[in-house]
Amino acid sequence: MSRAAENEKKGGITRNRVRVVLAVIFGVFALVVAAGVTIGFKTRQEVVLSGKTMGTTYHIKAVVTGKMSADHLQRLVDDRLAAINRSMSIFDPESEISAFNRASTGETVAISAGFEEVMREGRRIFDLTQGAWDATVGPLVDLWGFGLKKKPDVYPDATAIETALFRVGFSEIVLEDGTLTKKRDGISLDLGSIAKGYGVDALAQLLSRKGIENYLVEVGGEVYAHGHRMDGKPWRVGISSPERGAVSGELFQVRTLSGQALATSGDYRNYVEMNGRIWTHVIDPRNGRPVENGVSSASVEADSTLFADGLATALMVMGAEKGLALVNELPGVECLLIVRSPGGGLTVHASKGWVSSSQ
Repeated sequence: MSRAAENEKKGGITRNRVRVVLAVIFGVFALVVAAGVTIGFKTRQEVVLSGKTMGTTYHIKAVVTGKMSADHLQRLVDDRLAAINRSMSIFDPESEISAFNRASTGETVAISAGFEEVMREGRRIFDLTQGAWDATVGPLVDLWGFGLKKKPDVYPDATAIETALFRVGFSEIVLEDGTLTKKRDGISLDLGSIAKGYGVDALAQLLSRKGIENYLVEVGGEVYAHGHRMDGKPWRVGISSPERGAVSGELFQVRTLSGQALATSGDYRNYVEMNGRIWTHVIDPRNGRPVENGVSSASVEADSTLFADGLATALMVMGAEKGLALVNELPGVECLLIVRSPGGGLTVHASKGWVSSSQ
């Protein structure tokens, strides 16, 4: 064999070996990809979780990487929510809030750090809104038929309202060093207007601690979004139409959120009509009567779902003019108020920084 032929043969062998090596490399690469781990980065997937809590439901969408177990994440979420219920559920006789509600005047009740956080934020909202939000409003809610008691056949009279008002007053609660004390008999707490927001924030913090950067958390309609969706687009959240009798799921406006909370309160689902007159479940804790200011829906965007949840309730009570004036003074907080006219038409009132985003 000539030297040229021998070199050609060696070259062919070398080229064949290169082809074999490349085939092996790409074959291994394909197996690794099929196994769920790619070279240089980890695979991403969207995990969807849901369940029941606080008398309502929750939903979570999270973009996770690597071998994050959806079942494990579900257990962590349910355990966190169970702990919140053990602390702040009025339906659990062994909860911290139930212990406070049973306590007599002057009796000190120890509370957990989460409960204390909710109470301190509640105190802030109570002060900011001059009492338009008040977590002791339960006796009035019962009186007007929106609590656990049967709805009345007639409007409560002035004497009944004054009697119930005597058992209302967030300022009658002393919060100090992880304890609560009531200054007057009959004072009780119901954190239903703020606890869902706290639950959303607690789950968002849980996901962040697990290294998850892109997620959407919703509890009973209150929402917090962080990062973006699986496809890289921003999270989109709808505000329901406040028309009485509107089809469930019908949207009035769509918002895009990232690093923000959105909470909405409304009067269009829970109300009573009697002799041609309507009263809603939104009770003014200062005068003891259902509000009649025309506000049908109040949506609040803020950094904290806990704060947004409580403030949305307060804005329903305050009315459009005073509510907008307050929100326009709060940094990082925006709102949309939808007001129903006597003729049934709707008008929109937005804070200075609220920009419609329906894209």
